[in-house]
Amino acid sequence: MSTAGERGSRTRELPSSDAPNRTGPEGMRNPPRTRPDPEAGNSQGRAPAREGFPPDLDAPSPEEQERMVEAILFASREPLPTARIAERLPSGCDPRSALDRLRRRYEGRGVNLVRTGGAWAFRTAPDLRFLLSREVTETRKLSRAGIETLAIVAYHGPVTRTEIEEIRGVSVSKGTLDQLLELGWVRLGRRRETPGRPATFVTTDAFLDQFGLESASDLPGLADLRAAGFLGDPSVQADLPLPDPEP
Repeated sequence: MSTAGERGSRTRELPSSDAPNRTGPEGMRNPPRTRPDPEAGNSQGRAPAREGFPPDLDAPSPEEQERMVEAILFASREPLPTARIAERLPSGCDPRSALDRLRRRYEGRGVNLVRTGGAWAFRTAPDLRFLLSREVTETRKLSRAGIETLAIVAYHGPVTRTEIEEIRGVSVSKGTLDQLLELGWVRLGRRRETPGRPATFVTTDAFLDQFGLESASDLPGLADLRAAGFLGDPSVQADLPLPDPEP
């Protein structure tokens, strides 16, 4: 028989960590808790979750997919390939079918869905482009070098490029002559019968029409130019307007 002191010194043995964790009837354990995997879908057939969309969102209807694709393309600054459109749609969408339906829907309208280089974009119907075009008159100025070169060709033509440079005292850039040729005020004349056969430059009928002349003989003389203030002041003709080049 044990004494009272012996009974008081005994301690109750606690269950070890290897013992089953029983919270209900004997022999039953708590079921393990697991986190749902949004990428794995679920038993109801719903599509996996995509970033930016709720995990329980079902695949949109074909009509809703079409609206989504339409919004994406409308807000884009540049044509989008199908892969980039698919990246912005919820999982389970079929961007190719949505694009095909959307293209048919916009056929015959003022704006068409077109494919350019593997990418998709909205474009104005080809037969309505004239409504968006606008003619703008651009005023350009002839440089001082251009005015001097034009005057030399008008008064001394036909002249070669070398002769123009000798009269001006400086070299003539190719851009100056190209501008006069583009305007239609100067054209190429006959080649000189000298070594190298250099090309000459002469004025055109468009030059005479621009300045109201019947022929080159109607050009003002030195006295007329001096009286009009064109000699001695290089800034007088700084604002000489230029017409648009002929097509």
